[in-house]
Amino acid sequence: MDKRIPAITRQRVAAFLKPRPRDSHKGMFGTVLVIGGDRGMAGAALLAGRAALKLGAGIVRVGLLADNAPALDPLQPELMLHQAEEAQHLPQPDVIAIGCGMGTSVAAYKLLYEVLKLDCPLVLDADALNLLARHADLQDDLRRRSAPTLITPHPAEAARLLGNSTAKVQTARADAARQLARQLNCGVVLKGVDSICVTRTGKTFVNRSGNPGMSAPGMGDVLAGMLAAFIAQGIDADEALLLAVHLHGAAGDELAAQHATVGMTASELTEWARWLLNQWLAQR
Repeated sequence: MDKRIPAITRQRVAAFLKPRPRDSHKGMFGTVLVIGGDRGMAGAALLAGRAALKLGAGIVRVGLLADNAPALDPLQPELMLHQAEEAQHLPQPDVIAIGCGMGTSVAAYKLLYEVLKLDCPLVLDADALNLLARHADLQDDLRRRSAPTLITPHPAEAARLLGNSTAKVQTARADAARQLARQLNCGVVLKGVDSICVTRTGKTFVNRSGNPGMSAPGMGDVLAGMLAAFIAQGIDADEALLLAVHLHGAAGDELAAQHATVGMTASELTEWARWLLNQWLAQR
C-alpha cells in the first residue's frame, strides 16, 4: 500500500455530521429506495433497507424482485416493501441503492437500465456491478450520468469491471480503484483489508477501520444501505462515502471489542453502527 495515501479518520468524517433541529420531521431526512432481493436473496435487500433506516433515512422503501417476496418485514415493519416493478412507479426517491441480492436476470437488467436514466444519486452494489461488467451499454449509461454515483466492488467484482484478474487488482488496489472511478465517472470503495476510497473529485483515501470478523454474509449490503442513508440526509456523496466506509469498519471494531469477532453478523453491525453514529453526534 502506498504510504502517501491519507487514511480516513474519525475526526475527518465526524465533521460531516450535523445535529438535528428540534422541529425536525421524517420528510427532512430523505427517502431511500433499495432495489434487489430476487428469489432466495430477499434478505440482502432487507439488510440494506434496515441499515438505511437505522442510520437515519427518513423513509425507506424496498423493491423486491422475488415472485414470493414478503409484503412485510416482521423484524423491521417500518420498511415499506414493494414488488420491484411497482417501486419504479413510485415518486422518485432522494437516492437509490440497487443490486443487493438482485441477480443478473433480464428483469434485473431492465431495472438497472431504467435506474441509470434517473437524475438522482445512486449506490451500485453486488449484482448491479456484475450486470455492468457484462453489458457495455450500461457502462455507457453510467458514464453519462451527471447525478452522483457510488460503486462498492469487492476485488472480484472490480476485476470483472476492469477485465482483468482478482490477483492483479489486489496487487495494485489503489490504481484499480482510481481506474474504475475514471472509467465509470463515479466514486468507488474497493472493499477488503484497508479499503480504498476514491471520491468523484479524484481524491484517494485508505480506510484502516474493520477486522476479520466482518468476513460474513450481508456486510456489503449493510454498507450500501448506510451510504444511501447518508446521501438521503443531505450529506455530499463524496463525504457520505468516507463516513459510511469508516463508520462501517469502526462498528465492526466495537463488536470485536465485545469478543464477538467469530460469528459476527451484519444485523449486529447495523445496531453498533447506529450506536456509534449517535456517540459521534453527541460528542460534537
